[in-house]
Amino acid sequence: MSYADDVFIRMCKDILENGTSTEGEKVRPKWEDGTFAYTIKQFGVVNRYDLSKEFPALTLRKTAIKTCVDEMLWIWQQKSNNIHDLHSHIWDAWADEEGSIGKAYGYQLGVKHQYKEGMMDQVDRVIFDLKNNPYSRRIMTNIYVHQDLHEMKLYPCAYSMTFNVTKSKNSDKLRLNAILNQRSQDILAANNWNVCQYAVLVHMLAQVCDMEAGELVHVIADAHIYDRHVPIIKELMERPTYPAPKFWLNPEIKDFYQFTRNDVRLDDYVTGPQVVNIPVAV
Repeated sequence: MSYADDVFIRMCKDILENGTSTEGEKVRPKWEDGTFAYTIKQFGVVNRYDLSKEFPALTLRKTAIKTCVDEMLWIWQQKSNNIHDLHSHIWDAWADEEGSIGKAYGYQLGVKHQYKEGMMDQVDRVIFDLKNNPYSRRIMTNIYVHQDLHEMKLYPCAYSMTFNVTKSKNSDKLRLNAILNQRSQDILAANNWNVCQYAVLVHMLAQVCDMEAGELVHVIADAHIYDRHVPIIKELMERPTYPAPKFWLNPEIKDFYQFTRNDVRLDDYVTGPQVVNIPVAV
C-alpha cells in the first residue's frame, strides 16, 4: 500500500462515519439534471506527505500525472486563465465563449506587484526568495483576491501556498516544504489530483533552487464527498493497493519556465482500474 492510499482511505472513512450531511440545506452546486448536489463533509482535514520518501500518488486508481501537471503549469507557469492553453477539457464547464475563466487562478499569479527589489508576480517572487532569502517566513502566494471575486467564473479552491525551508541534520542541502490551503475539495474528483499537482510543484521549485523536496502539508477547510460519489468511494476503499510509484523529474531542467508536462513521469505505477464517468457537480 502506498502512503497516499493509506491517507486517502482513512480520510474517506472519517468523512463517511463522522462527517456532516448537507442534505436539505441551502447549497450552491447542482448536478447536470438540475437537482441539488449534497455532500457529507468534514471540517479541517490535514494530511502530510514526505516527498523525500515517496511520491503521493494513489494506487487505488490511476491519477493521470501528465494531465494534472499540465493544469498546474497552466496556472503556475503560463499564468493563464484561458482553457485554450490547456491540453484537456477539465475547465470547459466554467469558461465563457472565448475560453476565459475570468480573473481566476493563473490570472492572479501573473499580476505584477511592487516590491523593494522591483516589480514581480507571485511566482517570480517565490523563486526569488527561495534563491536569495530561503529562511524568510514570508514566502507565499494567495489567489483569493476579494476585489476580483466577482470577475471569476469559480472562486479558487486551492488558493494559497506557503513555502518554508529547513535543513536535515544529515544533509548539506536545504529542504523545501510547503503548505497547500484549500477552502473546499471534492474528495473523489480532486483530492489526489491536487496532491500530485502540488507535490510536483514542490519538486520542480526545489530542483531549480538547488534544494531537495521535503514535506507537503495539505489543509482542507471543507473536505466533502458528494452524495452520488458515496458508492464509488466505498468501492474504492475496498480495492487492493500497490506500492507507490517511482517519481522522475527531468534533471536537466534548471529553469522553472522550461518544464513541460513531459518532464514528469511515474515509473512502476501499478493501479486499480480507472473510475469513469464520475458525475461532476457545477
